[in-house]
Amino acid sequence: MIKASFSLCLIFLSLTLLQDCSRPFTPSGSASNVKSGQSTVPSPPCIIYKTRADYSKYIPVILSEDKTKIISYPDVKDVYFNGELAYPTRLNDGFFLDNRGIGPDVAFLTITYEQYSRLDITPPVTELFNSILDKDPVIVMYQCGNRIQYKEIVIELNELISSGKITSCDKLK
Repeated sequence: MIKASFSLCLIFLSLTLLQDCSRPFTPSGSASNVKSGQSTVPSPPCIIYKTRADYSKYIPVILSEDKTKIISYPDVKDVYFNGELAYPTRLNDGFFLDNRGIGPDVAFLTITYEQYSRLDITPPVTELFNSILDKDPVIVMYQCGNRIQYKEIVIELNELISSGKITSCDKLK
């Protein structure tokens, strides 16, 4: 009798977990940012941005809001996107498409992707902080939904930029 109750309990628990896992995942705080017709399937955000200078060859890090410390930085093995160095993709009108995972508090190091990828170990965070090239490089940044919603991401984003409809995206900065 105890075995039967235990088995029923396990079945109930399994079904409950399966039901929870079948719900679509929405990153915290992003549900209100999804516009009508956009996908809610888990996918990296589609971030496009302009910077004060061309930092496309340099490693991005994320700073605290007060810009006094680095809160996120890549491991030397994590600077690739689809098997290539994760340089941002050039778009129209000076915009770049992020391929690394940046946000409004991004800063760029004096170290290039190529140099960083050749390091044996990730430098200490203090060394990275001392290597910051620009603590406030972003002029404007938008999140245009998630990457999965685009079939030809570069073409579609360039059309969005050229048509002036970029303002339909969520302005992050």
